[in-house]
Amino acid sequence: MGVRIAIAVFLISAATAWAQPGCVWLRIVDADDAMPIARARVSAQGMTPYDGTTNGDGRLRICGTEGGAPVRIVAVGFESVEMRLPDMVAKPDSDVVVVMYRKSTRTPDVTVTADREQRMAMRLDDVTNAAIYAGKKTERIELHAITANTATNNPRQVYASIPGLNIWESDGAGLQLGIGGRGLSPNRTSNFTTRQNGYDISADPLGYPESYYTPPLEAVERIELVRGAGSLRYGTQFGGMLNFVMREGDRSKPLASRTRLSGGSFGFASLYTEVGGTVEGVNYIAIYRGARGDGWRPNSGFGMHTAYAAVRIPLGAMCKLQAEYTYTSYLAQQPGGLTDRQFAVDPYQSSRSRNWFGVDWNLASLRFDGVLSETTTIQSILFATLASRRAVGNLERINVIDMQGERTLIDGRFENIGNETTLMHDVELFDTTSTVLAGWRLFRGTTTQRQGNASAGSDADFRYLRPNNLEGSDFRFPNDNAALFAEAVLRLGSGWAVVPGIRFEHITTRSNGYFKQRLTDFAGNVIVDTNITESQTRSRSFVIVGLGITRQLTRDVELYGNISQNYRSITFSDLRIDNPNLIVDTAITDERGYNADIGIRGCVGSALQIDASVFYLRYDRRIGQILRADQAPLFLPYRYRTNIADAYTAGIEAVATLGVSSLLGLGADAPDVRWMVNVSVLRGEYINTDEPSVRGRQVELVPPYTLRTGLRASWGSWNASILAAVTGRHYTDATNAELSATAVNGSIPQYTVVDASVRYRFGSIAAELSVNNALDALYFTRRAEAYPGPGIIPADIRSVTLTLEATL
Repeated sequence: MGVRIAIAVFLISAATAWAQPGCVWLRIVDADDAMPIARARVSAQGMTPYDGTTNGDGRLRICGTEGGAPVRIVAVGFESVEMRLPDMVAKPDSDVVVVMYRKSTRTPDVTVTADREQRMAMRLDDVTNAAIYAGKKTERIELHAITANTATNNPRQVYASIPGLNIWESDGAGLQLGIGGRGLSPNRTSNFTTRQNGYDISADPLGYPESYYTPPLEAVERIELVRGAGSLRYGTQFGGMLNFVMREGDRSKPLASRTRLSGGSFGFASLYTEVGGTVEGVNYIAIYRGARGDGWRPNSGFGMHTAYAAVRIPLGAMCKLQAEYTYTSYLAQQPGGLTDRQFAVDPYQSSRSRNWFGVDWNLASLRFDGVLSETTTIQSILFATLASRRAVGNLERINVIDMQGERTLIDGRFENIGNETTLMHDVELFDTTSTVLAGWRLFRGTTTQRQGNASAGSDADFRYLRPNNLEGSDFRFPNDNAALFAEAVLRLGSGWAVVPGIRFEHITTRSNGYFKQRLTDFAGNVIVDTNITESQTRSRSFVIVGLGITRQLTRDVELYGNISQNYRSITFSDLRIDNPNLIVDTAITDERGYNADIGIRGCVGSALQIDASVFYLRYDRRIGQILRADQAPLFLPYRYRTNIADAYTAGIEAVATLGVSSLLGLGADAPDVRWMVNVSVLRGEYINTDEPSVRGRQVELVPPYTLRTGLRASWGSWNASILAAVTGRHYTDATNAELSATAVNGSIPQYTVVDASVRYRFGSIAAELSVNNALDALYFTRRAEAYPGPGIIPADIRSVTLTLEATL
């Protein structure tokens, strides 16, 4: 049967039999340490259906449902339990203790179960330890349930079942994740609040929300995604929240290990190893990953190292303390972009041999989880970031030859500290359990951005030639953020629930520093060379609200809908970068808007799982880029970043998974074959603008259609997948330019990519083989205005990766 599921039911009542309705207490506990499981969802069927969640003591009182009625219990990270209620009249308010077993974190391969409940993507539970997801558009990817090339963090395979995503492909090693949805830029996933185990991992969530660190997927247990309504709980980003939940140590052994060795095309090699276990209730894990590669284009080699460690300590029966530390460092050479003509002639070529990019990232967190009473829990996370990113090279337009002169060096350093604390309380309303959440967020971040000239060499020399008189700029950007938030899921009976929410934000952004102003005459002689000092403080306070509604049509099918306001502050750290391809409007302002979703999701029979929805995203004072050519003396085209106009993006997002084996009525011993179809149809348009070049234009980075489909199969020790992705033609700027001389603006042609992976396990040994871009398509997903370009960034051609794994 694969994963072990055991139920130990100890009854205080004298008998279990069919009986008339009464009351019973369920107490749900963890099989490993007998600790109560809060927020477990309990659904009872019968003449009087019941749906609720356990309190902080792992308890739930069920009344009005007859004995013998079927019950299903689901909790995050645990195997689901199905049982029947005992006689609730023989001894009123009797206790039933239900033991739940954790899902295995030891073996990532898929095991076929009798009921074939393995899914490609699932939604998040309505209520978890520190969040309410009822009524929201959510997805959950269990890494052990998919067959994909996690050695290279391949996003096309991993996120294949998430509808509406636009995926940028800048490197074949997965150094940086670039995903966006609903017309939002995928650039370093900056339109999502990006987290690891619930805390921020981006450079600065307010001033510089780009994620230069991506957790290695070999170390990830699952990925959680909440769309725009996540702004109420996680902050104001329009995209929502993306959370990587890392693996835990083995709970059944004091010491266990897992090692993966991978090799592939273009000199790719990686080593992943982890050790972990549980000793006297203390769970620990330590992970290391190292990787290197040459890249498929010249001047595109890289090397990286990542380390992660976590320890979870029980503090009595009702509290836990978890400490984590993450370090990652990588150095990558960047071959630069191409013009449209260069890409058409030879996408392999590189005209930049002196561009380098380096990252050092330190993350630390301390999390406390406690049960304050039978109905109240608390979670508090203290987190800190100490990080840097450095880029050196020639930032001139890609159609300008690199004359081997002094290079531009951009150095960014990030120091952040914050706390998020959440209280959850269960209340009895309308004869069922509702949940109220309230909390706060305190954050202080300081970003330092310096830009000047570096050596004229070709190596990765991240030193300024004149550090005390930089040719570009030297700025310090302190950011302060305080927020209060509250949400509730109010269950009204008959399957209805209402989910109101509110968030108060106070943001203070400051900038202090100088930028260089240099003017020359027609002969090239410098006539003005001075530093312009600048000091700004911008404070704002505001409230955003949201409302969700859900209706449980059947046990497995749900209607959901929500509307939530969004807000995105400008990033001062972008305003003083001296980039010849980009000019920023000095009067640029914050953005406001809202997200709305309505959809249906669930399982139809045992064969079909579906989540289909329509959405509308409204973006007022949307920040974007238009193409201009009004700068004397050469009047070359450049990107101008400003509040372009109001805009909307609307569309349909749908994903369906069909269990072919279940549909055909094949037994548990037959191969489990699943067919996935993921479709999105989008439309975005600029409205309410005086800019003639933008009025009525399509919103950039909105593919009109995206289709991802494929088969995944498992049979005994074998697992395999083949996936195809089609992305429609779309634009990269608000004027919908078809192309430009610098290749910074232009269209992205339609492209189709096919990926395949197969896995075989023999005892504690496993082997994986992946072929990415199997049809060897030549395409690109982005045009960059700066690093890693500027210009067209060709996506990787066909590559093969072989991985060997051993577990002990």
